[in-house]
Formats: sequence, structure tokens, C-alpha cells
Amino acid sequence: MITVQNADIIQNYIMRDMSEGVLAIGFDGNISYLNPSAAQILGRSDEELTGRPFAASFFEYEKNDAFNQMILEAVYDRSSTHEGIVDYFTGAESRQLHVTTSFLKNGEEPVGIVCVIDDVTELSGLRDALKAMEKIREMNGKLELRNQLLSETFGRFLSDEIVRQLLETPDGLMLGGKKRVLTVMMSDLRGFTAMSERMEPQKLLDMLNHYLGEMTQIIQRRSGTIIEFIGDGIMAIFGAPAPSECHAEQAVAAAVEMEARMEQINAWNAERGYPELQMGIGIHTGEVIVGNIGSEKRTKYGVVGSNVNLTGRIESYTVGGQILISPQTREAVNAALTVAGEQTVLPKGMDSPMMLSHVVGIGELTCVQKEKPLHTLQTPLRVPYFRIREKHVQAQPDTGHITALSETGALLQTPQPLERYENLQLDIGGKLFAKVISADGQEVKLRFTSLPESFAAWYAAAVGTEAH
Repeated sequence: MITVQNADIIQNYIMRDMSEGVLAIGFDGNISYLNPSAAQILGRSDEELTGRPFAASFFEYEKNDAFNQMILEAVYDRSSTHEGIVDYFTGAESRQLHVTTSFLKNGEEPVGIVCVIDDVTELSGLRDALKAMEKIREMNGKLELRNQLLSETFGRFLSDEIVRQLLETPDGLMLGGKKRVLTVMMSDLRGFTAMSERMEPQKLLDMLNHYLGEMTQIIQRRSGTIIEFIGDGIMAIFGAPAPSECHAEQAVAAAVEMEARMEQINAWNAERGYPELQMGIGIHTGEVIVGNIGSEKRTKYGVVGSNVNLTGRIESYTVGGQILISPQTREAVNAALTVAGEQTVLPKGMDSPMMLSHVVGIGELTCVQKEKPLHTLQTPLRVPYFRIREKHVQAQPDTGHITALSETGALLQTPQPLERYENLQLDIGGKLFAKVISADGQEVKLRFTSLPESFAAWYAAAVGTEAH
């Protein structure tokens, strides 16, 4: 599968098949790369040139003085690019070359020059206007094919608008690394790890690919850029590489539409006997470093910084079907927001609490989900539960009593004080995972985040109804 991470390989294939010659020369004067077309146009082999000083490679013939002078001026002049038509002698025949130079960069730092060389001998000698037009059409056709390949490659990850910018901007593929104020989104499916342990691999991938495909369409339509899929999680940014003055609104609108689409996704899952999926989304707006990350052999377009980490913390507070946004995102959104509630949290690494907003709508878009009512139990159920801290389950269980129950949550009476947003593992119908969403003295409200296979039968017995 072609990904943004191996875009350097794709570019190598493109340069290999180009009719134009490409010659890269470092500021130390050594030739670092030439494609097959450059070797053919210059009448030299890759072995003769790669790694050798340019000055020692092309001074054999006086007819090449103009070519040599132009290249050397481009190497020593680090403030501007060069372009011109010069004579060139291969040793067997004379040619006219159209040469353009640009800078070869490592991030923002120029490290050499790139020369694009066209053999225009035939074109300059054409007298027939029809033949000239045919030549131009042929060159335009090759350019269109290369742009189509790039569009198809990056189009799987970026919106059409962003792809157009990458193709039409001269430095579109040299994105570099910059500090930018963006909006970061992170989403995650609740209980997916447990699902993956009990589903057949092919069915699991079928379900996951359908879900990710639906989410990708929404994110791209809202001008978002998917940075990566982390298993069942999605990390996306809004506001880069194409700048946007309303990236916060675009991110929140995408999140609301994503949550609304879950109803259709779960209907699709039900038709195939797949489990119901629940997704939580965290959104934060702030300054990050965005650009190419990695090494010379492997790079990816990504974002780093404390605000990226904070987005992940915000997402961790969500339950299935919930969108939580930071105060910075809420302030940046000019459209009318529908907020179902607010909650104060102290994310790890922060010195002061922050108020998160539970968003269920923006403008006319809404994703309000009806919560299933709790069924009061005539006889409270005694259940053991384990507290989870930093993803570690405590060794010894505590005991509580469930006083009300639904298919998605419960009320738990426990003498042990529990904190809001704390994660628990309950042994009811198997290992069930839940998050504390409110705490009032010894009674806490739980939202289930992962259900065992046997839960439906256990629930039916607990409330005195048939499983459905």
C-alpha cells in the first residue's frame, strides 16, 4: 500500500521515468545524484559521475564552457536560481540544453542545487509549426501523467484542495518544518482491543477498514490531513499543509459529522454480525511543529509538540459517542456550538486545570445520541471491581453493588471513594471495562467502554428480560 511515509521512494520512481534529466550537486561541488535521462542527455554513465566533483567531469571539451559556467555559478551563488539554453558536446554530437536550477534543501537549509536538463536540440531546430505543437503536446502529456501519479498517491491521504496545492506550488513537496497554530484531532474506538482478541482477523479488518474509510472521507471533505492511523485510532490536523483561518471550526464540524456517521456504520456492522462500535474524539488548538519528520531513508509528514500530547490527554477523557474540545478550540470557533456539558480536568503534565466542553453540534450539524435509560434493580448486585491506574490493573479487587443498570452503563454503590474519569474493570459476564463519568458520595455513574461476549446474557438475567 502506498503511504505518505514512503513518498521518497515514489519520487525516485518518478525521477527515474522522467524524460528530463535531473542532476543534484552539493555545495561541496560533488555530484550526488543523476537520473537515467540526465546520463543519456549528457552522454555519461552513472558510474562516471555519481560521487565525483563536477569540475573534474565536464571540462574535457571547450564547447561545454557555457554549460560548466552556468552550473558553477548556480553552485556558488546561493541566493538565486538560474535558467538558460546552452551548447553542450557529448564527445560524439553537439546538443542544445535548456537548464534550470533550484535549491536542494534539508528542511529549510539549502545543501546544494538541483539541475533540470532538457534536450531542446530537436525543438530549436524545428521549422514546422505543426511539429512544434506536437512536441509541446507530448511534453505536456508527460507532465500530466506525473501529476496524476502524485495526485493518486497523496489523494488517499489529503483532500483534493491540498493535493492541488502540492502540485501547483513550486515548493509544494518540500514542506519543511515550521511552527504553526493548528487544530489537532485524535479519535479512538472504545473496547477495540477486546474485540480484536475474539474476532476472526479477516472480519476484524473488514469492519475496521469500513470504519476508517468512512471517517477518512469526512476528514478530507472538511480539509483535514490524516497524519496516521494508530490501530483503530486516527490522528488528523486541520490548518496544514494548506493554511486555513477556520481550522478549529473545520475540525469540530468533522468530529460532529464523524459521530453522526457512527449510526450508519453500526447498522452496516449489524447486517454482518459485527459488534457495535463507539468512538471518542478529543480536539485541541495550539502551536505545534509541522513538517517532514524522520531520516533520509524514511520520512513522514507529521506534527510534534506538547499540544499534540495534550490532544491525546483530552481524548483519553472521552467515553463512546463523546466529543471533548479544549478552551483554546472553543475560543477559536466562531460558529454556534451546541454544548451538552462541561468538565474540569487536570491533564498529566499541566500545572492548572482546564475546562473541556462536550460538543454535540456546530451550526446545523448535530450528533446528539440518546442515552439508554437505567433500569433500577430491586435487589442490588454485588460485584468485584479493579481500579486501573496508568493502564495497570490493581492486584486486589474492591467490592461494590450495582443499583441500576442499562446496556451502556450502571450506578455503582461503593464505600471506596472513586474519582471522576477513573477507569475500572468489573467482573460481570466476563471482564467488563468502564469509566466513572460522575461521582456523588458513595454512588458513582459508570459508562461501559468494553463489553465481554457474555454480557448480553448476563444483562438479560440481571434485569429479568430475554437477551436481544
